Amino acid sequence: MFDEKRLWKERVGRTLKELSRYGRYIFNGHVVIGMVFLIGTASYYYQGWVRGLEQDFPVAVVMAVLLALLLTFSPIFTFLMEADRIFLIPLEEKLKPYFQRSMVASFFIQLYLLIGGLAILMPMYAQVHNNDYGSFLPFLLMMCVAKVLNLLIRWRVQFYVSTNVHMIDSIIRYFINAVFLFLLFSHAQLWFILPVLFICGMLYLLYFSQTKQKGLKWEFLIDQEAKRMMAFYRLANLFTDVPKLKDRVKRRKWLDWVSGFLKFEHKGVYTHLYVHTFIRGGDYLGLFIRLTVIGMLVLFFVVYGKGQILFVLLFLFLTGFQLMPLWNHHQNKIWLQLYPIEESFRGNAFKKILTIILMLQSILLAIPIFLKEEWAVGFISMVAGFVFSYLFVYIYHKNRLKA
Repeated sequence: MFDEKRLWKERVGRTLKELSRYGRYIFNGHVVIGMVFLIGTASYYYQGWVRGLEQDFPVAVVMAVLLALLLTFSPIFTFLMEADRIFLIPLEEKLKPYFQRSMVASFFIQLYLLIGGLAILMPMYAQVHNNDYGSFLPFLLMMCVAKVLNLLIRWRVQFYVSTNVHMIDSIIRYFINAVFLFLLFSHAQLWFILPVLFICGMLYLLYFSQTKQKGLKWEFLIDQEAKRMMAFYRLANLFTDVPKLKDRVKRRKWLDWVSGFLKFEHKGVYTHLYVHTFIRGGDYLGLFIRLTVIGMLVLFFVVYGKGQILFVLLFLFLTGFQLMPLWNHHQNKIWLQLYPIEESFRGNAFKKILTIILMLQSILLAIPIFLKEEWAVGFISMVAGFVFSYLFVYIYHKNRLKA
């Protein structure tokens, strides 16, 4: 006899075991030390910035814009697997309690994000509103109500096949959430806030009426779960080999011009290989862009003075360390051994490419410093970044590359 409760417990247990298995490698790495330093330094500068806020600072707008992202982002963790496409579809009617448990679990998982996000932004609110930290709990309770509505709406939206519906729904919910939070943080009267929640409820009823005759989109749910696990595996792969990690190749046409700068010569084989792998393979390019953008925002809005130099070096370290798996990206490809070229060219090509990437990031991270007209600090940061990039690649990771 089919027991959906037992199935749910087994799936959750298996997922938690997988997360803990690789989690111990992640939390023993150099990145954790860097992140602790980053969080500590950012907290120091953040507190200094908050103390300088005036009473007319638009704190309600800032908090609404940022926290609306956390409310809108409402994934449902179903713990489904590839084989479920065949074995669980006939049992769809018996799986309603299974998905209800998944909804509850998803809420409590994302509750940590709400608490963390609100806790980070609360000092801004307290500074502008005479140290009013007592509003934290009422704010959190109201946000929990909104999060429940967002999860319910997101579940019904997943019954639609068209991804355009998903995107439009996310945009609509973001603006509704932003308005709700703005009214909440502005201490608007309750009869102004409740209509916004009522709109969310009506939106859910609309989606429910349109999808109540539709079946679950199993392929979409399974693919979403697989993407989340692959994202975790890519993170874990920075610290240890993950056999379950699947290579993803995505052509980025807008970067095809980069190939024009590469020479077609015998010793440039590995240069072509690693450049195109960085651009098209895995998530290397995305990781570089994310860390660079975050670093530029932190340097422009949060950090000031000579501390910016340390932040530039910290983001270079985080980027360089997380790009090191690029070296072994093709280690299981036997056709590389057929190249009629010396192995030393491989190491030289990788070192050169990684150094150029880090030096490019040094320039980009110096831009927000120059925009603040701190010319001396910006120049020192850029030069320090160049020196660090060379030492990181040719000294710090010399033995790891073995070339």
